[in-house]
Amino acid sequence: MDASSTTNIPLVDLASQHAEVESDVLSGLEDVFATTAFIGGTAVGQFEGAYAEWLGVAHCVGVANGTEALELALRATGVDAGSEVIIPVNTFIATAEAVVRIGAIPVFVDVDPAHLLIDPAKVAEAVTDRTRAIVPVHLFGQAAPVEQLQDIAASCGATIIEDAAQAQGATRNGRPAGGLGAVAGTSFYPGKNLGAAGDAGAVTTNDPEIAKRVRLLGAHGSATKYVHDVVGFNSRLDTIQAVVLNAKLRRLSAWNGLRQEAAARYAEMLGDVPGISVPTSAEGNEDVWHLYVIRTAARDRALAGLSEAGIGAGIHYPTPLHLTGAFAQLGLAEGAFPVAERAAREILSLPLYPHITIAQQKFVVETLRALV
Repeated sequence: MDASSTTNIPLVDLASQHAEVESDVLSGLEDVFATTAFIGGTAVGQFEGAYAEWLGVAHCVGVANGTEALELALRATGVDAGSEVIIPVNTFIATAEAVVRIGAIPVFVDVDPAHLLIDPAKVAEAVTDRTRAIVPVHLFGQAAPVEQLQDIAASCGATIIEDAAQAQGATRNGRPAGGLGAVAGTSFYPGKNLGAAGDAGAVTTNDPEIAKRVRLLGAHGSATKYVHDVVGFNSRLDTIQAVVLNAKLRRLSAWNGLRQEAAARYAEMLGDVPGISVPTSAEGNEDVWHLYVIRTAARDRALAGLSEAGIGAGIHYPTPLHLTGAFAQLGLAEGAFPVAERAAREILSLPLYPHITIAQQKFVVETLRALV
């Protein structure tokens, strides 16, 4: 094996992505600077239309980042201060931050042990007369069981708002993540399957009224300059980021396919390694493998050893939200969500990206085998 090909394997390889899109991006940037259309330039509208069509939804509204995409989706569907919003405890903190920022109350629930997706049975137990939204998180590249939440949401008048930041291109029973509920927020943070060159996000929906409301709220509550119908804030997709996203979107289906091939190789290579549990996709899901997350009781030793060997690895996520300082005021002690808590001690994300090579994957697996 060529040693140079297995030196410093990153968790995510953005340099290879940039090299593939560089000429398209530079051409697009020339147009932006030539027209000085820095706010709301043509690239923004082009991306919104192209992403909606690619995803298979009616509307896409570009916004500043993924956290604000979720906040705008919540606001646009009537979630307000004092409302309860049910979310999985195993997610990035942004899911909960979006809830708290509007004065609503995050209600955490545990996840299923096989896929670490929101557990519908736990959602049903958590519903109260103040529940206004349920936020399934499409985790690690595969869709949550949204159809199992529909009756629960209907029973209490709640809206299903998807957190689709990790599943751009994933489907469930042939339908797209980001188009399974009433509305979805997604992030184009650089490391996502579809990543910008900075912060960016979008709200997707099939409901024209929700799309209209999101666009209004994200433009200072103004559809016409200096006419402010409601109090909103500033959350716009930057034109320069739209240029990058347009270039990458044209390649996203192919890149997702390469992720799927790499995930299949990992599953084959790791299948006989004692002490390691490889991830699987839930029935009905087409997984786009935003992350490749194994489980092992020797996680901390494996993480340290991989790092020492120059292999980027990570933990997504090391602390369930109820045990973070940010949510200590909820008074939820260890033991409240045992599935997520156990997973947090065992999960390990291995390098996976469209341009990863077979040699790199073999080196990762050989190193890991020796460690566990």
